[in-house]
Amino acid sequence: MVETVGADFADIRWAARELRNESYVDCTFAEADLSRLNTHGCSFTNCDFSGADLDRSRHTVTAFIGCTFDKTGWREAELTGCKLTGSAFLDCRFVPWTLQDCDLDRVSFGGAMLKGVDFHGLRLRAANLVDADLTGSDLREADLTGARLRNARLERADLRGATLDDDAWRTARLTGARIDLEQAVRFALAHGLAFGEAVP
Repeated sequence: MVETVGADFADIRWAARELRNESYVDCTFAEADLSRLNTHGCSFTNCDFSGADLDRSRHTVTAFIGCTFDKTGWREAELTGCKLTGSAFLDCRFVPWTLQDCDLDRVSFGGAMLKGVDFHGLRLRAANLVDADLTGSDLREADLTGARLRNARLERADLRGATLDDDAWRTARLTGARIDLEQAVRFALAHGLAFGEAVP
């Protein structure tokens, strides 16, 4: 794998370029045109993508570890088998965004607009979803263990089979969300309800 460390790719024009088995560490891609970029087996570690255009890009088995995406365009992008551990997404443009078999552990989506995004079966452990808008999103069987969901909008989201901490049932906005029976019990217990026969 070819490794590039500390390079400045700000404003570079890599539209429709293909990258395979390349590694970038501590590089900046600020304001870069990366639209329709295709990566396969690449890694980006502690890289800055602020203001970059990744619309319609395709990424397969690529890692974005501890990267910063501030006002980055991700619309119509597709990520398959990718790892985004510890990356921060600030005021990005996502929808529509396709994620398949991706690892989103410790990702920061605070305040992000993620309406209708499909997170089915993905790992979002310890993710920051404070104030994020996940209205209508598919979170079935997602692992949200340790995720922060204060004021997260989960209205009409499908949460069946998802793993959430008790605190999430109290702090997220869940009107119209679809849940399973086991989750309904956890929701009730988190809100102080009791089960069993009434005491005479």
